[in-house]
Amino acid sequence: MKISNSVKGFLLALVSVIAVSNVYIFSKAALTEVSLPQFGVYWFSFGLIWILLYAWYKKTYNNLKGLVKKQYLILFVIGIIEVVGTYFFFKSIHTISNPTIVSFIGNISPVFVIALSFILLKERFSNLELLGMLLALSGAFVISYKGNSSFKNMFIDGSQYVLYSSMLAAISAVVIKKNIQKIHPIIFTTSRSFFLLFFSIIALNYVEDSLVISTRAVRNIFIGSLLGPFLTVIAGYLALQYIPLSKKAIIASTKGIFVLLGSYLYFNQFPPTIALIGGFVTIVGLLFIAFGKMKHKKSQNN
Repeated sequence: MKISNSVKGFLLALVSVIAVSNVYIFSKAALTEVSLPQFGVYWFSFGLIWILLYAWYKKTYNNLKGLVKKQYLILFVIGIIEVVGTYFFFKSIHTISNPTIVSFIGNISPVFVIALSFILLKERFSNLELLGMLLALSGAFVISYKGNSSFKNMFIDGSQYVLYSSMLAAISAVVIKKNIQKIHPIIFTTSRSFFLLFFSIIALNYVEDSLVISTRAVRNIFIGSLLGPFLTVIAGYLALQYIPLSKKAIIASTKGIFVLLGSYLYFNQFPPTIALIGGFVTIVGLLFIAFGKMKHKKSQNN
């Protein structure tokens, strides 16, 4: 039985979403036992191995010959942004007790991407996308709001890290989008992993932490790194060969549901009702953004 390209794209996008959802679960499990520097060294060492093996298999590094000084500078800038953004991402998972809440709040990331694309790339967005952005922000506010009157204590601890991470991820996404035709995605991914591993080693030495961790932590990091830095990225890129980005975004909007299911099965955790309501509002917002992009693209092609 021959599988159509659209079905292949859907299945690959679904694999990518399930893989990234499990990053939240396995990284949370590991971070309950190890420090952030220990986690970073193991996580990005494993992740780099998977990426290097895949790049060697695909002979991707032949593309390095065509890079000029400006493109190496872009890789350096992206590397620094990713180091800071990834630190805040895992800091948020370490700080917030339920990874589902991190996932739900993180749904604001497309809002920053659209805003930056509008400012830097002069891309326009539709009214439907604007409505989706407002819903995503409203849902994230509902989840994060703690109810205290003072601004300092208004939001749950750790939500600020998700905000920082989402903003930096948006900047990275826009810069990569602008340069993706000249720099191969796998080169971006490899460069990112090199930077993250390098700074994790520096951090480990700075805090004088040990590399000795439990077998259970190594197992969780091993599985998570295979799903995260490798399978999520590779399946995501392959999906785009068969389906447009707007359709992939619709499938990606379900990430929070998979994180919710994983948190319940792995940690027996379920977020408060108000967080669930806010989370589903953010998911609806992401769907509006995705459908808005599809509608906007169709109107441009007609």
